[in-house]
Amino acid sequence: MTVIAIDGPAGSGKSTVARRLAERLGLAYLDTGAMYRAVAYAALRDGCDPHDEEAVAVLAGKIDIDIGDGRVDVDGDDASRAIRGPDVNRTVSVVAANPGVRAEMVRRQRQWIDAHGGGVVEGRDIGTVVLPDADLKVFLTARLDVRAARRHVELVDQQALADVEADMARRDTLDSGRSVSPLQRAPDALEIDTSDRAVDDVVAELMARLGP
Repeated sequence: MTVIAIDGPAGSGKSTVARRLAERLGLAYLDTGAMYRAVAYAALRDGCDPHDEEAVAVLAGKIDIDIGDGRVDVDGDDASRAIRGPDVNRTVSVVAANPGVRAEMVRRQRQWIDAHGGGVVEGRDIGTVVLPDADLKVFLTARLDVRAARRHVELVDQQALADVEADMARRDTLDSGRSVSPLQRAPDALEIDTSDRAVDDVVAELMARLGP
């Protein structure tokens, strides 16, 4: 069973690199950030206060989240677009800092690995908390201006670039400073700055690290 953990802040290239690497290796791919976004989406949908830790944790344990082939279903409904919208963008860091939500999502993520016999998993605490014994741990970084420009292109609502950069800096602070499973590099993770590197170049380096 091959398990690869890829962590890093928003816009660092985690998703693109992880998907490409999974394709090259013939492994399943999981975007754990989409799981937290799904919980945030469900909380907003149900009128649940995102700051009510107990209520959101209970909700996280009840909802059905199905991620695959670029689609995210929440309780059977396609929420792929909605979880990338501005409301979820503003809410997801609060939800992701909820200890009860994190415990439930970590349980599901490990269950996913077992069910798929390994895979490439990306997020913010994969190498440190979710899969500390992964075969390869990677921490991707990039300059804030580069990350903001990448995310600006991806955003559903096309916020102004300056707003995207401010939102990203705010989320970096929240994700890195939270008390439970903060965004940080595992001591044994390979750190790669993707600011000026092509995706295929990064993937090639990771393939070389994995060996034949």
